[in-house]
Amino acid sequence: MSSPTPRRPDDLVQLLTRAERLAARRLQGVLEAEGCSLDAWRVLASLSDGEGHHMTGLAEAAFLPPPTLTKLVDQLVDQNLVHRRVDPFDRRRVLAHLTPRGQEYWQRVDRAVRAGRPSLGEGDDALLRSLLDRLAATLEDPARV
Repeated sequence: MSSPTPRRPDDLVQLLTRAERLAARRLQGVLEAEGCSLDAWRVLASLSDGEGHHMTGLAEAAFLPPPTLTKLVDQLVDQNLVHRRVDPFDRRRVLAHLTPRGQEYWQRVDRAVRAGRPSLGEGDDALLRSLLDRLAATLEDPARV
């Protein structure tokens, strides 16, 4: 009987990369059917909480450089899905919000994404989410490196 091959240190990175790319590919298929890009979906998801978000925070949440986010938000504004308002607490900043049309669009796209999302099984989805949250927190904390 052969012993299992020892795992290389980069196996976790390989697994995470493969899973992310496969998940993104599946998600893109669902989003394309709804006329939405992956980047737009991330922006709309952030704005769906109804709080309004600064462009800097949106760029971070969508994993986009600020100039790219600005172009994308401009497109969403042109489609009447997003509007901008001056931040009442800091008039130098702008908050982005979903329009009523944007909220309806988001709900339709979100339903399609949820319907197309595979499940790992009872309890495993929550476990994976918890482990990935812990991994991200660990990687973000420079003291843990």
